[in-house]
Amino acid sequence: MTDYFSGRVLRRLAALTLLVAGTAAFAQDDVEELEKAWQEIALQLPAAPLKENLLPFYVSPTATQSFAIDSTSIVIGKDGVVRYTLVSISAGGAKNVSFEGIRCELLQKRLYAFGRADGSWSRSRREGWEPISGASPNKQHATLVNDFLCKDKMVAGTVAQMLERFRNDGGLNARKSMSPVSD
Repeated sequence: MTDYFSGRVLRRLAALTLLVAGTAAFAQDDVEELEKAWQEIALQLPAAPLKENLLPFYVSPTATQSFAIDSTSIVIGKDGVVRYTLVSISAGGAKNVSFEGIRCELLQKRLYAFGRADGSWSRSRREGWEPISGASPNKQHATLVNDFLCKDKMVAGTVAQMLERFRNDGGLNARKSMSPVSD
């Protein structure tokens, strides 16, 4: 009886291990398939942000910078990427402007360009997409995903709906947990 029981347990454990390994492989295959089928559109840089178009948003009580998005720069590309101009200001007053993109389906971000003081852009040297993590010191991307731009790994509505979320409270209320990027 003990041999039967231990053999049965071992067979179930082996089957479970194969199932888990197969699921992990399936998930990796899904990502690879999405990457093969997906093609990024040609990049068009927006105009430099104007102060009157900036919509501030709350990131966290430990953030050392304040953040705003240029309301006129948000676009949803045919490739499914939400692109926008982000303005960050340090406690000392240093201002950084960047043009970025977020892929909701894979929870990834990309930095396309940095804004210069004269309103022109300098292309980023970073070419690839990076995962978004709420655990990183730069939580602004997780906030953008969770509260404004994505829902269930999809683009969260239209640009007008996104702007409405920024205008309503800038994320000052409790997180809406719209996407699986968490702290």
